[in-house]
Amino acid sequence: MLKVQPRNSGTAVIFYLQGQIVNGETDVLRNAVAFQPNVSAVILDLAGVNIVDAGGLGAILELREQANLKGIRFELMNLNKWVRYVLELSHLDSVFDVKTEVECPP
Repeated sequence: MLKVQPRNSGTAVIFYLQGQIVNGETDVLRNAVAFQPNVSAVILDLAGVNIVDAGGLGAILELREQANLKGIRFELMNLNKWVRYVLELSHLDSVFDVKTEVECPP
């Protein structure tokens, strides 16, 4: 089961994820990250994620595309070894903006 806890930081929202981003759990993520008009950045903190499958990668890519279309910065942070490996294996590590710490706009 995927748990999503948002935290506002100025006009950025950090989503702390815990569990698995897998097919069948992606709607939880999509619904939580529904973009608000006053948000300038969406950051997914993946420190608590232990599995990402193809459906999960697709959901994250979809969220990134929606953010880009609305001019919202989209970042991933705190990737564990497994998530980093999956991104590298799928050649998506160069597609996402990955941070080790949060840089929130004022």
